Amino acid sequence: MDYEIIQINRNSWRIEDHGVRFFLLTGAEKALLIDSGMQVHNAKDIAATLTSLPIELLNTHADMDHIGSNEQFEAFYMHPAEEENYRRYGKGGRLMPIQDGDELDLGGRKLRIIHLPGHTAGSVAVLDIDARVLISGDPVQEHGRIFMFGSHRNMDDYIESLGRLSAMASDFDELWPSHADIPIKPDIIGRLLDGAKRVAEGGMTGTPEEFHGQRIVAYDLGFAVLLCDE
Repeated sequence: MDYEIIQINRNSWRIEDHGVRFFLLTGAEKALLIDSGMQVHNAKDIAATLTSLPIELLNTHADMDHIGSNEQFEAFYMHPAEEENYRRYGKGGRLMPIQDGDELDLGGRKLRIIHLPGHTAGSVAVLDIDARVLISGDPVQEHGRIFMFGSHRNMDDYIESLGRLSAMASDFDELWPSHADIPIKPDIIGRLLDGAKRVAEGGMTGTPEEFHGQRIVAYDLGFAVLLCDE
């Protein structure tokens, strides 16, 4: 088995898949997969071993390491600003649009959508309201490498999103990101915001790197690395 299933609590699981993770949340009426893996292409089958509830899918964004099993679903929740990024991989299926502030109810378990453009235009986080947990996708990580290079990244939007999220930090006690450490504390948001501002203002010196033939610059913040355009 090339993945690992870890039960977080009685109604939440994380599935570790080669450096990225996706989540299964259950309520009284249905279950929700948050992202569908990278190298696994049977995320729905994996989830079905953990619950007998109907399973729906939400994508935090459409980078390839988050949509590996999307073909198993006829429809999926995604922010419409992410559709162009999604379709460029030749992926099909019907996009069910979600917007900032929307709520999904799994049956006694309400989830609120928070739009966080920057890493991608349609990146979202998911707030498990009563559990006070934020499933943050890629924009917020600790001891991870946050991709901010390429045509669909926007540092100004990223900084604005971190500022909005920082103002909401009293709504959650911990974050479950898609990469690196888990769980992490809300204070990481303010530290990332300060670091991103320093990078954008030219106040940091980065290290040139090459990523699959693309020249980028890595800015080591000490607790995370921002990978930016040269």
